Amino acid sequence: MQIAFETADQPDVHALIEELDTYLYSLYPPENVYALDISSLTQPNVLFAVARATDGAPLGCAAIVVTPAFGEVKRMYVRPAARGQGVARRLLETLEDAARGQGCRSLMLETGPTMPEALALYERLGYKHRGAFGDYPDDPLSVFMAKTLP
Repeated sequence: MQIAFETADQPDVHALIEELDTYLYSLYPPENVYALDISSLTQPNVLFAVARATDGAPLGCAAIVVTPAFGEVKRMYVRPAARGQGVARRLLETLEDAARGQGCRSLMLETGPTMPEALALYERLGYKHRGAFGDYPDDPLSVFMAKTLP
């Protein structure tokens, strides 16, 4: 597996994002899905990483939006066939290192309460539960987490 920073505006990455959207909309109503579109993922303040198999097929993706105050983890997704192999952990660690390199000292994220694997991953990697941040409403269909980068 290889992880690299790429543009989100590629056909095979579009397919990953579409799979993620289908999954999210199967779990939550549209008003509770706070997803970034492809155009937003190509902005200069966005770090976007793709994990690929040795044959080049995309296994997963994730992004961090870097702001002056913090970085926000967005669009974290690993295809079901690639889960349990450390892809998500490696994606997130790669993004954390890059965000740290850009001066980011804390990361935040919003995810859903019905995604136990994602919640467990974030907790294993040192993310702690916290209240809503930014423009997010305090909502029972959102779980907010944060991590201080050393």
